[in-house]
Amino acid sequence: MQQGLSSSRAGALSAFSVMCALAAQNVGAAFAKQIFPLVGAEGIAALRVGISACLLLAWFRPWRISLERHDALNLLIYGLGMGCMNLFIYHAFARIPIGIAVAIEVTGPLAVVLFSSRRPRDFLWLGCVSAGLYLLLPIHAQGAGLDPVGVGWALAAAICWAMYIVFGKRVSHLEGGQAVAWGMFAAAAFTAPVGAAHSGVTLLMPSILLIGTAVAVLSSAIPYFVEMQVMRRLPRRVFGILVSTAPAIAALAGWVILGERLSAVQWLAIGLIILASVGAAATAGKRQAAVIEP
Repeated sequence: MQQGLSSSRAGALSAFSVMCALAAQNVGAAFAKQIFPLVGAEGIAALRVGISACLLLAWFRPWRISLERHDALNLLIYGLGMGCMNLFIYHAFARIPIGIAVAIEVTGPLAVVLFSSRRPRDFLWLGCVSAGLYLLLPIHAQGAGLDPVGVGWALAAAICWAMYIVFGKRVSHLEGGQAVAWGMFAAAAFTAPVGAAHSGVTLLMPSILLIGTAVAVLSSAIPYFVEMQVMRRLPRRVFGILVSTAPAIAALAGWVILGERLSAVQWLAIGLIILASVGAAATAGKRQAAVIEP
């Protein structure tokens, strides 16, 4: 009895840790959006990815283990997907509310799960996510208030997230954090020159570096650390269900920190996408569930 109670408490603590990590990730996104006028989406993406790469390389020191040639190629594509995903979602944040951007972005990993299944019930989740996306797209009266360019950037980020998952699975056998460290390094090699070309020496201002470090820690370091810890204690299905709440948490962060207010239809759309994510995670069995965005 005592062991069962202790296990329940550990599970509850792990679940709470995941929710705190999601909150940190989206608070970091809200803070990042506030300095877009100074460094742009390119600059903050370069800071987040570059600083995260430095932290991960220093912690894991992945160069201690040699890489096979095919692993190096997969890591390059994995890192490119990671870098583009960060750059594209920040472009989306600059134009549309972060809750809506995240809701569109999570359809990428959700599509990976749903399109890999042939079970009839998964068509229900596909219908939910399709309806949610339809309500958000600026192709009718309800979605007309959203910047179509911002929606396009969020869709591009969704595609990159799907690519990140597919190629991340191919390098998941690497030991000791090699995959995420090398992947983040490859992402930084792409985003840092783009950010430097756009923002120049502004990126080196102490205040900007401080905010960039806070964004990197909140949006990357904390979520990744929590993921490593709780994935050992929580069933993958439960973890996937918890992560599925990310769009709602992002919308709340946008409302509290940035004053972004969503319409009832937009909340309905986010709810449909969350329902699809929760349903897919709950019925996924042994399939790969969605993971926290690095």
